[in-house]
Order: sequence, then structure tokens, then C-alpha cells
Amino acid sequence: MVLSDRSIKAALASGKIVVSPLGENAIQPASLDIRLDREFRVFRNHRDSFIDIRTPMETLTELETISDDQSFVLHPTEFVLGSTIELVELPNDIVARVEGKSSLGRLGLLVHATAGYVDPGWKGKLTMELSNVSNLPIKLYYNMKIGQLSFFELSTPSDNPYGSSNIKSKYQNQEGPTASKGYSDYE
Repeated sequence: MVLSDRSIKAALASGKIVVSPLGENAIQPASLDIRLDREFRVFRNHRDSFIDIRTPMETLTELETISDDQSFVLHPTEFVLGSTIELVELPNDIVARVEGKSSLGRLGLLVHATAGYVDPGWKGKLTMELSNVSNLPIKLYYNMKIGQLSFFELSTPSDNPYGSSNIKSKYQNQEGPTASKGYSDYE
């Protein structure tokens, strides 16, 4: 079941779901708007000749930070990692989906490649997988509405929510755009 605006407000008020800081007019009919922070992880393809998913690649990306009034220009076919301003915490019986904003999608901005699912038990800022599929550069700004979260109740609480000691939770408590840690699956 998808949570309505009334249910989202109640879950936030009770502390069952945490989204902090909550943006102005963030709660929509069945979702909650999330905003873009000022840090971006940019791929530096001139340093590595390929991506080896079994190897840590510290030089693959570089952190770029913009000021409050500065733009970040995302060029056609470019892919960068961004982050939400909001810290999100979910209980063990609710999952969330990250979706793009329709107005941005109509301009060719995609906000996630495959990682649009937020597990029960998640705690941290969300990394956004930003790509421009239009023919023109797109300017991105700090604090702009970048996407939305919809929330779903599980049929029963998860026995092993994200962050549990018996599962490999690579990104729990992440801050800022976080590079892939997929190599740890091969260690």
C-alpha cells in the first residue's frame, strides 16, 4: 500500500519516518519532494581506462562542490552522482521509491539509473544517479527539487532491515554522493 499525504504526515509527526530537514511544501498527494545538495561526484575518465567492478577505484571520481547560488552544468550524455539535502530514516516495515520530477524528466534529466529503491531500515542521505539524456546542457542548483519519495508498507516487518549486522549494508549512514562500493562483494 502506498502512503497518502495524510499517512506521510502522521509517520513524520510520530518519528516513524524521518526526513530532515523537510523542505517547504515537500509533501505531495502520495509522495514527498527531495532536494539536491551542493556536492557532486564527477567521473574522471582520463585517469582510468576502464571500470573494474572487483577493484576499489579511488581515482575514478572526484568531488565537486558548488556554492548556494552557483550552478552545476550537466552536459548531454554525462553521468554524475549527487546527493539529497535530506537525511532519510525508514523503519523496518516501510520501503521508499525514488522517482524523478515530471518537469525535470521532460527536459531529459534522469535522477536514478537503477538505484531507486530505499530498503527498510535505511538511514542516510540518498545518492542520486544523475544523467542528461537531452541534447543540451542542464543547469542544476543547490536546494532544487530533484525527485520525490513514495512510501510503501511491507506486509510484515523485515527480519533483516538494512544496516543489520548479518547483511552487507554498504551505504548505511552515508553522507554526500557516495561512489560505488560494489567491489566489496568480491572481497
